[in-house]
Amino acid sequence: METIKIDILVIGGGSGGLSVAAGAVQMGATVVLLEGHKMGGDCLNFGCVPSKALIASGKAAYGQAHASAYGVADVTPTVDYAAAKDHVAGVIAQIQPLDSPERFEGLGVKVILEYGRFISPTEVEAGNYRIKARRVVISTGSSPFVPPIPGLETVPYETNETLFELREQPEHLLVIGGGPIGMEMAQAHLRLGCKVTVIEGAKALDKDDPEMAAIVLDKLRAEGLVIEEDALAGEIKGTAGAIEVHAKDGRIFKGSHLLMAVGRKSNMDKLNLEAAGIETHRTGIVVDDAMKTTNRKVYAIGDVAGGLQFTHVAGYQAGVIIRSALFGLPAKQSTKHIPWATYTDPELSQVGLTEAQAREEYGDKLEVVRFDIHHNDRLIAERKAYGLIKVMVVKGRPVGVSIAGPQAGELIGMWSLAIANKLKMSQISAMVAPYPSVFEVNKRAAGAYFTPRLFENDTVKKVVRLVQRWLP
Repeated sequence: METIKIDILVIGGGSGGLSVAAGAVQMGATVVLLEGHKMGGDCLNFGCVPSKALIASGKAAYGQAHASAYGVADVTPTVDYAAAKDHVAGVIAQIQPLDSPERFEGLGVKVILEYGRFISPTEVEAGNYRIKARRVVISTGSSPFVPPIPGLETVPYETNETLFELREQPEHLLVIGGGPIGMEMAQAHLRLGCKVTVIEGAKALDKDDPEMAAIVLDKLRAEGLVIEEDALAGEIKGTAGAIEVHAKDGRIFKGSHLLMAVGRKSNMDKLNLEAAGIETHRTGIVVDDAMKTTNRKVYAIGDVAGGLQFTHVAGYQAGVIIRSALFGLPAKQSTKHIPWATYTDPELSQVGLTEAQAREEYGDKLEVVRFDIHHNDRLIAERKAYGLIKVMVVKGRPVGVSIAGPQAGELIGMWSLAIANKLKMSQISAMVAPYPSVFEVNKRAAGAYFTPRLFENDTVKKVVRLVQRWLP
């Protein structure tokens, strides 16, 4: 067994781990990266990238079938489901070189394609290597959580780790789970010609503002998606092509294929964390605001650390660790400016506090500013003018923003910038957006904050009349 002594050991080649490895080695540290499955992690291979590629296929099919509003004849799209999955594979293949072992070896990282396990607080074994590192970063991500529903063990089902390999088009896809993954894949398959039923034990998209989620869900239902809420799965029966989901309230849902999309679980089982003195809880590894575990020389970032499970969060946390592990500088994460988005059509995005959270924290100090997206001229021109933006404002500064509508995932970025830098609404309203653009939604929302202060203010009107009397 070969022994290696290095500065930084990264366990897991997903988004966060790759960011740490690339940053650390280019700043002069010696780095080893361990990956036991696929470089690029869940995001590249089973999550963000393939799901958005399949959504794009669904959007293309939907556009063909709904073109008459633009003076173009509607046509029934001919969907080749296997070819759509080839498109997905092609997108992954195009991005894959950026996350490849060859690229990281070229940067100076020693890449070992093995799982790692702790054998002491400072040592990790991987294959034929024993690695001793000054600092260790755990970035092993998460996997689909499959609940122990009676009967599921005898019925074929898909998860996000198998769905994109499926080449047989489902006649009727049953989706258990009404969160972002479930809803995105449900709509994509609906647009590709499948019947789809979403089965949710509580409320669909329940992590988001209920008012904003309702805007999205109403659109999805109008498109033909069947969404069954308060339908907790009690038993699953059947065989391939004939599957039944029996809800605990007696409802029975029948379909040809089943997708389990009920959540994620942190990948910790192979790490032997006890040997390193690292504590865990129900959702992942215990970390502090500096992303340090109970072993102060070991960090954990991304999904394995619980909290917000998004690729961009892992990338952000990688920056926190770089400052701490490489330069010994104090660095802590903050989630106040972290946005997230669900890429249904319309999209749904959030940063900071929802309205309910802001009311609980700030009470009467909170002011909620609203702008209806159907007033946006660019979206009117594109026949997509629907949705809402809500800005939660305290003492002239935004503390949270919720958006439901076209390009919500793009629009939310500006509000992350505003919250991260504690900008005032006056500074945001001073921004000039090109006309006509969807981005005007943000400026109009900021302007709505000042409307009652300027145009519904008797004092302002009196001052203006007085000034007009004396102006030459």
